[in-house]
Amino acid sequence: MSIADNLLILIPAAALLVALLLAERQGDDRSRVLLLKTPLSLLFVLAAVVQPHPLPAYYQLVLGGLALGVVGDVCLALPGRGWFRAGLVAFLLGHVMYALAFMSVCVDARWLQPELFVFALIGALVYRWLTPHLGSMRGPVIAYIVVISAMIASAWLASRSPAVPEAGAWLLLKGAALFYLSDLFVARQRFVAQGYVNRLIGLPLYYAGQFLIAFSVGVIA
Repeated sequence: MSIADNLLILIPAAALLVALLLAERQGDDRSRVLLLKTPLSLLFVLAAVVQPHPLPAYYQLVLGGLALGVVGDVCLALPGRGWFRAGLVAFLLGHVMYALAFMSVCVDARWLQPELFVFALIGALVYRWLTPHLGSMRGPVIAYIVVISAMIASAWLASRSPAVPEAGAWLLLKGAALFYLSDLFVARQRFVAQGYVNRLIGLPLYYAGQFLIAFSVGVIA
């Protein structure tokens, strides 16, 4: 797919993101947030669908992760702890799909590289940061940290696989990293300190990450 064709998706996505950030700043009208977030999230699914799919297995796993992202976005746009838990589960499963996708393109990977322990250390530091605020959510959050750490570690391995083209390696690793960072702002909003800044920074990181991962399906063969 050409750059011009991708712009036909990215331009309305950017407009929806700006509108979403303005709606989040106002804060009270959750129906407006849901009305903006749903089509915006569907656009990153569309971005993957319209790309070439030189590696169908990778595409299908990524598409599953993107679809679960849409479910998670809808759940997090709705009020209440139950919807937050449902969104957490959807995103956790989405990260599992991404980890499987990234591992599927790891050729001749050394799975016990010392660098991978960095991701475990980062996960431990995130847990230490959150643990005073978790309460009954301690178990689900631990599971989420483990899964997202595995996701970013598998993205790092995939980006260094000789089977992955340089463009694909850049897209999947940067996409996974941006998604990881965006989750930190979701956690800060939910558990540590609420405020518009979490959405102002976290939402652009999240959508940029999802679009980069979506575009990776077109260049990974």
